[in-house]
Amino acid sequence: MKNPGISFLIIAIFFSLNGKAQQSEKLVQYVNPLIGTEKMGHTYPGATAPFGAIQLSPETDTISYELNGKYNGEVYKYCAGYRYEDKTIVGFSSTHFSGTGHSDLGDFLVMPTVGKLQLNPGTASNPESGYRSRFSHQNEKAEAGYYKVKLDDHNILAELTATTRVGVHRYTFPKSDQAHIILDLMAGIYNYDGKNVWTYVRVENGNTITGYRQTNGWARTRTVYFAMKFSKPFKSYGQKNYDGKQFYNGFWRKFDQTKNFPEIAGKNLKMYFDFDTAENETIEVKLAISPVSQTNALENLETETGNLSFDQVRTQTQEIWNKELNKIVVKGSETEKTNFYTAMYHTFISPTTYTDVNGEFKGLDQNVHKAEGFTNYTTFSIWDTYRALHPFFNIIQPKRNNDMVKSMMAHYNQFSMKMLPIWSHYANDNWCMSGYHGVSVVADAIIKGNYNGDAKAALLACVETANKRDYEGIGLYIDKGFIPAEKSGTSVSNTLEYAYDDWAIAQLAKHLGETEIYSQFIKRSGNWKNNFDKTVGFMRPRLADGSFKKDFNALSTHGQGFIEGNSWNYSFFVPQNPDELIQQMGGKKKFASKLDELFTMHLPDEFFADTEDITREGIIGGYVHGNEPAHHVAYFYNWAGQPWKTQAQIRRILEMQYKATPDGLGGNDDAGQMSAWYILSSLGFYPVAPGSEDYAIGSPAIDNAVLNLENGKTFEIEVINQSPKNVYVEKIILNGKEIKNFTLKHSEIMNGGKLIFHMSAKPKK
Repeated sequence: MKNPGISFLIIAIFFSLNGKAQQSEKLVQYVNPLIGTEKMGHTYPGATAPFGAIQLSPETDTISYELNGKYNGEVYKYCAGYRYEDKTIVGFSSTHFSGTGHSDLGDFLVMPTVGKLQLNPGTASNPESGYRSRFSHQNEKAEAGYYKVKLDDHNILAELTATTRVGVHRYTFPKSDQAHIILDLMAGIYNYDGKNVWTYVRVENGNTITGYRQTNGWARTRTVYFAMKFSKPFKSYGQKNYDGKQFYNGFWRKFDQTKNFPEIAGKNLKMYFDFDTAENETIEVKLAISPVSQTNALENLETETGNLSFDQVRTQTQEIWNKELNKIVVKGSETEKTNFYTAMYHTFISPTTYTDVNGEFKGLDQNVHKAEGFTNYTTFSIWDTYRALHPFFNIIQPKRNNDMVKSMMAHYNQFSMKMLPIWSHYANDNWCMSGYHGVSVVADAIIKGNYNGDAKAALLACVETANKRDYEGIGLYIDKGFIPAEKSGTSVSNTLEYAYDDWAIAQLAKHLGETEIYSQFIKRSGNWKNNFDKTVGFMRPRLADGSFKKDFNALSTHGQGFIEGNSWNYSFFVPQNPDELIQQMGGKKKFASKLDELFTMHLPDEFFADTEDITREGIIGGYVHGNEPAHHVAYFYNWAGQPWKTQAQIRRILEMQYKATPDGLGGNDDAGQMSAWYILSSLGFYPVAPGSEDYAIGSPAIDNAVLNLENGKTFEIEVINQSPKNVYVEKIILNGKEIKNFTLKHSEIMNGGKLIFHMSAKPKK
C-alpha cells in the first residue's frame, strides 16, 4: 500500500515551490543586450549564461589589429566583435569580452551558408565575395540567453543560446543540396597574421569533432579546447590550410587531407561541413569549450546539454537568468527597469567560469589543477572592477565573490612571479592597466566577511604583490614615496593608485590584528601627497630631484603622468582619505568650488580627440564618466559639507550616461564596472573606498527596491516622492532611525531591514 503521507508531502512541496516560482517576477523581459553595442559601449548582443565560460555572439567584421606594420585604430571598435552600426555578419564565435577597451578571443567562428562554398569572409562592401551576409536590425532579437538574426544573403535564420560551458546554434535552412556550416579556426578578435600558434581538429564520427586552438595575443599562452556536435550527420567535410609554403611537411603528404580526412593540424585552418536540407529544416550545433582537454570539452557538452533541444536549453538558461535578476526587485518606469536589469545582466557576465564540470582548470603554471570546494574564474579586469563591481558582488553575489577571491589566490599560488592578478584571463596575466588592485578586492571581501579561506595567507599575498619592486616603478615608489616622471609615463596615476591599494592592505592588516603591517602600509597610503602641488592645486608629475615637472597642463591626457585621465580627474583620486585631500586643497569651501568647476567647465575637443574610448557624450563638464578614475568623485560633496550637490550630480550622471538604446552607454562598460556604478547609484549608495564598510549615500533613482540577500534576509529601499525633479534627499530613515551623516554600512545592509528616502525638489542645505 502506498504511504499517503508521502503523497501529501510531495503535493505540499510542489505547491510550496510553485508559490515561490510565482513570487519571482519575469525580469528577463527588461534585459536588452543590444544596449552598449553602438559607439563605445563594447558590449556584445549574443547568448551567455550568468558568468558563463561561453559567450556565443555574432561578429560583424574581420578587422586586423595590424595594418601596414602599425596598429590599426579601426580595430578598437571591435573589442566585442559586434558593432551595431555594421550591416553584415561574418559568423558566430564562442568567446568574447564584455565592455572592455582592449580585446582577444573570438574563438571557433561558425557560419552557415548555402550555394557555392566560399571559405573567405569577404568584405563589408562586397559581402557576396565571401561567406558573410547582410542583416537588418528589424530581423534581429537579443534577450538574456538568446539571440536570433536573419542572414539575408543566405536566407538562413540563425539562433543562439548557451549553458555555462556550451554554446548552442540553431540554423533554419532553405531547401538546398549545397548547405554548408563553416568552422573558421583562423578568425579572432584583435586578430593578426601569426596570432594562431597551432590548431588541431579530430573528426570523431559523422556528427562530432574535437580539437583545440592556441593563440599568442593579449594572453601570450592561451589554449582553448573544444567539442562540436551536429544534430544531423554531415554528408561530407573538408578543410583548407592557409599556412603557406613550409620547408618541411613530413610524410602527411601521402594523404589528401583536404577532403573527408579525420585528423588535421596547422596554424591557419578553415573547415566546412556539407548537408542536404529541406525547406525550413533546422540543424543544431552544440559547441563546448574547456581550458584543459578535448575529453573535458566533450564531458562539458554531454553533462550540460546531453539530449536537450535548443528550446530546452534556452528555457533553462533564461530561468537561471531570471533567478539571478530576482536578487533585486525594483519598482520604476519601464525605461528605468530596462536600464536597471540590463545593467544587472552586464554585471553578471564576468568574471567568467574557468572550470570544467569535473572541477579541472589550467593554472598560470600551465598545469592542470582541480578546484576543491570552489569555482575557478577568469576575466579579472580589476583596474575597472575593484571600484564597484566586486563591492556589488559582496552584497548580491557574496558566494561567487568568495570563489573569485579564491581564484585570485590560486592565480597567486600558481604564478611564478607570486602576484595577485592585474588583468587575468585564460591562465595568463596580460598586465593591462596599473595599480595592484587585486589587493582591494581581497581586502574588501575579507573585511565584509565574504571570504572563508585563509585570511592571513591572503594578507601576505597582498603584501608580496605590493612589494614587487621590479613591477611598474614599485621599487621607486617604496624608496621615494613617488615615481619620478623620467621613469614612467604614468608616474602620477601609478603613485595615486598604489597609495589607495596600500590603504586597503592597511585596513585588512588592522582587521586581522597585524599591527606591523598596518603601520607600514598606512604610512605608504599617504604617498599621494608627494604628487600634490599646493601651488597649483593639482596632482602633478614630479622629477627624480624632487621638483615638479614644468610643462604641466591639467587638462591634457598626454605626457602628464596619467593613464586614461587628466589631472583634473585624477587630482580627486584619494578615495581613502577625502578629509586630508580637502585640507590640502584649502578646505571644504574651496574643495566644493573645485568640484563645481570640474562638473561645469567646458573641456575642449583637443583634450580627448585622440582618446579612443571617450567621446563628447561620455563627458559632463570636465568629468569623464566613460573612464573609471573619477567614478567616486561626485560623492565627494558629502565630505565637503554639500551633500545636495552629490545628489544632483548623481542623478545627472544617471540620466546622461545611461540610456535604454544601443548607444546608451557613455563609454566602455568595462567588464561590468559602468553597470555596477549605475545599479549602486540607482539604489542610493556607493563604495567610495572599497576596503571600508562604509557606503556614501547619493540620490536613489528607483521608487522601491527589495534586495533578496543570500543570507536569507531582505533589505528594502523605499523612496518617497522620487521623480526626475525630486532628486534631493530630505530625510533618510534606517529601521526607524534617522541617518544624518550620509553614510550606510555594509553590515546594516546585510542585517536586513528597511531604508526609507524622503525626496524633494529643493536641496536641504
